[in-house]
Amino acid sequence: MTPVYLPSQHASMHDLPDDADTLHTVLTEAVAAAIALQRLDGNLEDPAADDDIGDMTLGVVSLFCLAWHREDRRDAELVDAARRGVDFFLAQRVFRTDNPGEPFLRLRDSGLPYVRYLPATGSHPFGDWPSTVWALLHAVNILDLGRSVLTERQYASLTEVAVGFWRWLTEASLFNPQHTANQAIGAVVGGLTLGRHLRSPDGRRIIAEAMSWYHNEIRAARLVDRGLRLPAEHGAGHDQNYLPISLTFLARAFQVSGEQRFLDDGDEIARYLEGRLSSRGFDFGGPRYSEQHSGSEGMLGLRLFSTRVGADIGRYLGDRRVAYYCAAPAGVPSGHFAFATVWFWLDDHHWHRGPADAVVHTAHSLRQGRTSVSLTAQLTPYLIDAGGTAVLESIVDHQHGIGPLVRYADGRRMLLTRPLGPMRTRERVGDRLGAKLITKAVVTRDQIMLAVQQLFVSDGTRLHVVTVLDRTALPADVTFLAGLPYATAVNSHQRKIVEVTEFGGVPFDLGRPDEMLTTSGTLIAGGMAITAGAGLRVINPPAGRAHFNSPQTIGQTQEQVAFDLADDPRGYGNPDAGWQRVAQTNLVLADQIPDAPTDAAVFVVRYGPARDVTSPDPIAASASRTADGVVVRTPDFVALIGNPAGDAHGEPVLRVTAR
Repeated sequence: MTPVYLPSQHASMHDLPDDADTLHTVLTEAVAAAIALQRLDGNLEDPAADDDIGDMTLGVVSLFCLAWHREDRRDAELVDAARRGVDFFLAQRVFRTDNPGEPFLRLRDSGLPYVRYLPATGSHPFGDWPSTVWALLHAVNILDLGRSVLTERQYASLTEVAVGFWRWLTEASLFNPQHTANQAIGAVVGGLTLGRHLRSPDGRRIIAEAMSWYHNEIRAARLVDRGLRLPAEHGAGHDQNYLPISLTFLARAFQVSGEQRFLDDGDEIARYLEGRLSSRGFDFGGPRYSEQHSGSEGMLGLRLFSTRVGADIGRYLGDRRVAYYCAAPAGVPSGHFAFATVWFWLDDHHWHRGPADAVVHTAHSLRQGRTSVSLTAQLTPYLIDAGGTAVLESIVDHQHGIGPLVRYADGRRMLLTRPLGPMRTRERVGDRLGAKLITKAVVTRDQIMLAVQQLFVSDGTRLHVVTVLDRTALPADVTFLAGLPYATAVNSHQRKIVEVTEFGGVPFDLGRPDEMLTTSGTLIAGGMAITAGAGLRVINPPAGRAHFNSPQTIGQTQEQVAFDLADDPRGYGNPDAGWQRVAQTNLVLADQIPDAPTDAAVFVVRYGPARDVTSPDPIAASASRTADGVVVRTPDFVALIGNPAGDAHGEPVLRVTAR
């Protein structure tokens, strides 16, 4: 079949050149291209655009002013283009009559200026609020950088319009009507910058209003996920596209205000991203976009806060189509999100990069070198990365996770990952290894409580997952659900995995319903080899749009399937909710290792580069019981997984030694 690529995850943000010479070249070329395509009436909009149009021209003008300010280009042609662009914007893109169909106005017929998402009357007024925020941000950047570029009349008119934009956003309209935190924080940045520019009682009033909106409407509505507070985005706290953008807005809010709270709140987001992102910067999930990674919009925030919290969040896979600025199909800047380009060019922070092979533990992840495991709030693995390939949580009978799977005599299945009460962890670093042990109490369908212990061991190249549980409390049929091989790096893209192979075997199509592949113990998926300590097999889901990868969904990405199953149309549905409606994915199932205590079910699964595999054989793993717990031996390490009850203080016991 035609290869399926994830459209907006390309390469790590910190790998984009940001030296002075590169930035000079990028900006001068972008400005020249925009001027060359400017229309006679001054219009600088992308002629191919079908949305986010109203602020485009002003955004491009802000890039002209940035080039002037940096002395990248100072000539009459640039000044003329900027002035004609401002005249077009003020005459054609500033509206003072209500847009028919606008559902969020508090004050009708206010006469206050605003910008439309689409210029045509009554066309998608739902987007006018963010478009006005973006226009305000472009305007204040032009006022800051372009005094020598505009005429006095233009400068005064743009100042008056910018004040009107703020009033329309906060007086005429409901504030943050889409419940979209990044837009709301952007509005606060616009108010703070405008107030600083005015330097008058009106300026102080606008600054006070902006701080009040942030504290009472945005900060107060933050949501807690994995112990950290996040701005509420479309009804949830995390979104792949918008969270880095919120981070940029918080960075800029601090730069223009000096308020510590913006740094504190950004620190929490940065630490959250550090725990979510895989070793390569891959992740998925969000209430608006699940796999849409940001580009230039997130650069400032990711870079500034990577330094603040000492975390390599610049590994975030970004959208290289909009690497330095949002670009039209012809490659010229569209003007949309140009404020983020301006701020990034003016900032002098550097990316934080830790040692390449350092073991990084967070409360919800283990990362070392090119391997990682990310955990949900319930400490269930949902993302494993190794060999340049991402493995997602599997789904079986609407249950999500990577862990032990019980099959009952009546055919029903239960994934033993949901904790019953508090969870305990123990971490170890040493012998070139990083290790994290998680102990959970879980309950079976028969209301039998037992402990599930999962150990993650990384050496920077390969990640082992060792699982131990009480066999006597379970039906005979218990296997390990090893995750869904999903996307592998191919040049600067992520290609969806649509077929796998046994080592040395022929391709197995993941889209053939109900088919099964049985291996000796090794499965090749993209650049990854998944190797078990016993047999390993793949079972495809039945046909149907609620099954991933069925014939109906094999050509779709995770995000597309999630949107299709959401309540609202694509772009407005909640992909997180849609993903929860998937009934089943392909199942990669590992058998128990045979050399283990009779009263314990022990699973060993290794995720590593496919190029390192030389045979189809399973891992030579064994386990034995001692007075202190279960000792698991693999060719790479020996681990003591202590008794589930823990030590004398109830703390988990873990010892790991490299071999």
